[in-house]
Amino acid sequence: MRVRHPGFNFANIRPHWAPVPEFAQSYNAFSTVPAHIEPFLVKVMMKVKDELGDEHAALKEDIETFNKQEVQHCKQHVAFNKRLYEEGYPGMKDLEKPYRDDYQRFLKEKSLKFNVAYCEGFEAMGSAASQVFFEELDEFLEGADEEAMDLWKWHLAEEFEHREVAFKAFHALNGHGVIAYFRRIYGFLYAVKHIGMHTAKVASYLIEVDREKMSPEEREASEERQKRVMARIRKGSRKRLLKVFSPFYNPANMKPSPGMEPLLAKYS
Repeated sequence: MRVRHPGFNFANIRPHWAPVPEFAQSYNAFSTVPAHIEPFLVKVMMKVKDELGDEHAALKEDIETFNKQEVQHCKQHVAFNKRLYEEGYPGMKDLEKPYRDDYQRFLKEKSLKFNVAYCEGFEAMGSAASQVFFEELDEFLEGADEEAMDLWKWHLAEEFEHREVAFKAFHALNGHGVIAYFRRIYGFLYAVKHIGMHTAKVASYLIEVDREKMSPEEREASEERQKRVMARIRKGSRKRLLKVFSPFYNPANMKPSPGMEPLLAKYS
C-alpha cells in the first residue's frame, strides 16, 4: 500500500459524465458516501490502533497508510460533490446531513467492536464494488469523461489495495470464534442497509431533478435505462458479496481485477 495524491481537476466536470445519465447519477449518489464515511473510518481505526499491543506492529503501520488513503478519498469526493451542488443539485446537501449525523452518533453511542464491524462491512462492499467497476461496467464507461472515470478507478483500486486492513483490525479486537463471525456478518448487513438506503435516496433525487425537464416519452426511456443500470450493478455485486457470508471469507484471497495495477501505477 502507498498514499497517492492524484491531481484531479473538477472545474469542468459534468454531472452526466457518462453517456448513460442514470449510470452517472448512480455513481454521483455513491460519491456522497466517502465524503462522510471516510472521516468516520479514520476515527474508528485510530481507536483500534490505540487498543492494539506491540504484537500488532505491522497492522498499526497498515492502519496509518489506510487512514491516509481514506483522507485522500474524502478530499477528492468532497471537491467532486461541490461541483454537483453548483451544477444544479443543491438538494444533495439536505440528504447528506442525516447520513453524516449517523456517523457522529455511531462514534458517541456505539461500541468500538460494533464500529469496526461496520467498517469491515463497508470495506467488504468496497472490494466487491471495485471488481464490479473494473470488470462489469465497460458498456457504461465507454465514452465517459476521463476525469470522473479516473476518480472512481483510483478510489476503488485503492479500496481493493487496502481490503485486508479493516478485516485484520476487526479480528485483532474480536478474535476468530463463532461470536466474532456473527458480529462481522451483523456489521456487514448493517452497513449494506444503512449505506444502500442513503445512496438510493440521493440517486432518486438526482435522477428526479433530471426528469423534471423530460417529456413523458423521455421519462419512460430514462426509467428503462435506470433499471438496466441497477440490474447490471446488482448482478455483479451479488455474486461477490455472497462470499462475505462464508466463515472462511478472507479478502486476502481476492485477486486484483485487470487494470487495477496499471491505474495505481499511473498515480504513483
